[in-house]
Amino acid sequence: MEVKVTLQNPTDSTDTLAYYIVPNGTQLANDWINALREILDQKLTLEKSFCFLGWPNGPRTVEYLCDELNGYIDIINRYDYTRHDLPAYVIEEWFHPNAVRFPDTFPIETRTPENFDGKNEKLGLKLKHEIMNQLHNHFERLEGTVENPSPYGQVSPPDVRNAIRQLNNICHELESLILSQRKFRVAPEWVRPSQITTFFNATRYDLSDEHRQGFLKNGYDRRFGHVYMHWTQIGKTLIEVFRDEDAPDLDATTCEAITHLQYYSGEFDIEWARDVVRGTDCPWHDEDQLRFENWLLKHGLDPKDPKLSLGHLEIGKVDLERSFGTTDMFKIWDLMGSRLNIQSIEIIEEQ
Repeated sequence: MEVKVTLQNPTDSTDTLAYYIVPNGTQLANDWINALREILDQKLTLEKSFCFLGWPNGPRTVEYLCDELNGYIDIINRYDYTRHDLPAYVIEEWFHPNAVRFPDTFPIETRTPENFDGKNEKLGLKLKHEIMNQLHNHFERLEGTVENPSPYGQVSPPDVRNAIRQLNNICHELESLILSQRKFRVAPEWVRPSQITTFFNATRYDLSDEHRQGFLKNGYDRRFGHVYMHWTQIGKTLIEVFRDEDAPDLDATTCEAITHLQYYSGEFDIEWARDVVRGTDCPWHDEDQLRFENWLLKHGLDPKDPKLSLGHLEIGKVDLERSFGTTDMFKIWDLMGSRLNIQSIEIIEEQ
């Protein structure tokens, strides 16, 4: 059994390319296939505006995404929540390329990996984390979590609910794009394109203890062409708190905001970037993971506890040779880069 994904050039409907996902045979992969089959049978709508992330030269530029974001913020700000006996909600931030990242101040001839990505890195094209954290906080206040939905989201009409959802989508898309464009200048082999394949109203199912064993096997490693279970819920994870807030001391408020993965669905993510695997050629990953594990231990948390959802759940991989005729990452990027629109997804049963 395999999953066939057909890509299409958005400017030429006849220009297509298919790739094939081979599930890895785990119970989670089998359950994922069944959940995906249900999505396809129901003909649920694919979320195309938040699908291909970190492709540095795609049509969804930083300027375009900031304009989109300002439009959604305007929709939210115009809605009168006081009619539902709620306090008015106004997002005061206004988004522009210079608001979300530092401008490109490096003369081309002086750009090197050392001054662009070292510990004392310069600011050229660097993401401005504070405003992005503020944006995500607005989303969390308006949306809430699965267990504790926000009253704002519950009373919002469909157009406002969609605008709230797009705050989260565009926040992550901007972060991914800015990082990739920064890397593209001096270390193109470390550009991080990926694919987030989600559907509107996809059914979620409880994650079992057997499913969670995948966290122990894979951890936070990511491999080119491998397929991972999509994270199906809202809220910050332990690794996000550790990275975004510079390894803070965990207090009751912070712990309350942390969510461990509870569900799976037929949705999936694909890593289209170079492998980031412990014990290989990315010592910064080893260092980051060791610091994270020590931080967990400091707060009485076991890095080997699968219930903490520490990592990515792998469910399969793309058959690169069959799909693209090559396993070369750069050649595959070239083949995919002009076809970043999913035309169809189908499950091919065993013959």
